[in-house]
Amino acid sequence: MRQFIEFVPIALFVAVYFTTRDIYLATAILMAGVCVQVGFEYYQDKTLSKRTMMVFCVVILAGAATLVFQDEVFIKWKPTIVNWVFSVALIGGHLLSRDNLLKKMLGEHLTLPDPVWRNLNYGWALGFFFAGALNLVVAYSYSTDIWVTYKLIGGFAITLSYMVITMVYLVKGGYISDTDETPAESKD
Repeated sequence: MRQFIEFVPIALFVAVYFTTRDIYLATAILMAGVCVQVGFEYYQDKTLSKRTMMVFCVVILAGAATLVFQDEVFIKWKPTIVNWVFSVALIGGHLLSRDNLLKKMLGEHLTLPDPVWRNLNYGWALGFFFAGALNLVVAYSYSTDIWVTYKLIGGFAITLSYMVITMVYLVKGGYISDTDETPAESKD
């Protein structure tokens, strides 16, 4: 349910943009949608995740700048900022405090050796950096129509691709299997 709720503001943004071709109205709808999303998460959990708060702040700040300055470049930077913050958080958490954020988030669901968690952490950090950079390439090289389409499809496709790559890495390494057996010992 949470993934659906997180997707709704983006879907509304895309729907309003392609219905009206008004990036500013679509941005205002995105901002309102994210406010509803945050309210829903708080209502359900009585708290907000750091991820939700970060995305909320970036959407509101980039959206407000887009509307105030009537310049769509601000909202086009939003996916890049979010992805790069995730990338820096993954790398910074590991380098500065030796905390592996992926392990903190997924460790109760997956039992993996520390070197595997480290590889996944760096791999996802690289993926977030790549996604942010690709967003800028699309934003500055193509029309707003193409960028909006990319925002809807590209982000999902990149995330899905990284999930598949992660699963292949874990299965080929013997860390998980398609049966519900205990993961193999570290091979790293």
